[in-house]
Amino acid sequence: EVDAGAPLRVAQTPEPVDDTDPAELRRHERVRSAIEWVAVVVGALVVALVVKTFLFQAFYIPSASMEPTLEKGDRVLVNKLSYDLHDVNRGDVVVFELPPDEVGPDGIKDLIKRVVGLPGDIIETRDGVVYVNDRRLEEPYLADGTVTGDPSSGNNPGIVRQTIPDGMVFVMGDNRSNSHDSRYSDRGPIPIDSIVGRAFVIVWPLSELSGL
Repeated sequence: EVDAGAPLRVAQTPEPVDDTDPAELRRHERVRSAIEWVAVVVGALVVALVVKTFLFQAFYIPSASMEPTLEKGDRVLVNKLSYDLHDVNRGDVVVFELPPDEVGPDGIKDLIKRVVGLPGDIIETRDGVVYVNDRRLEEPYLADGTVTGDPSSGNNPGIVRQTIPDGMVFVMGDNRSNSHDSRYSDRGPIPIDSIVGRAFVIVWPLSELSGL
């Protein structure tokens, strides 16, 4: 016989007892943290390698050949995809690779110059001014008073009238009296295939941060 007024008692399941050694738990936590950090570092290195190989790369300016646009010691960021998306444009500042036999004892393999002539262009200098297809080339990036082709200076040759071959571009430094570029017979126009990419921003020094 059951007493209807008596309260019902519910059997309670005993709570599990965690008998894991605290020292063992701490060891597992340290191992897990180490694995996570290794994964983060490896992932960052892979991303950096992909970016440098296929997207962007920083370059150091080793000389004064691009003054006043770029000073010696500046660092620029180069877009390596630019010319996969569009053609080279006149006025672009580009980094290009030297042929292996032109790499000097300083070990510099890449140069930076400005494109002033495109495939098929007829280029020349007249009285210190660059003409492309018989029209004066406006060059606002040059320092005031700059001439291209100074007969009194062996370091500032002019441009003999010529047609730029297919697959080539004519490049010069903005510092026309201190730039070994396409004006010289031992260099001439450069192959478009040798261009690493387009320099588009100065990233160092920070005080000079600006687009190109």
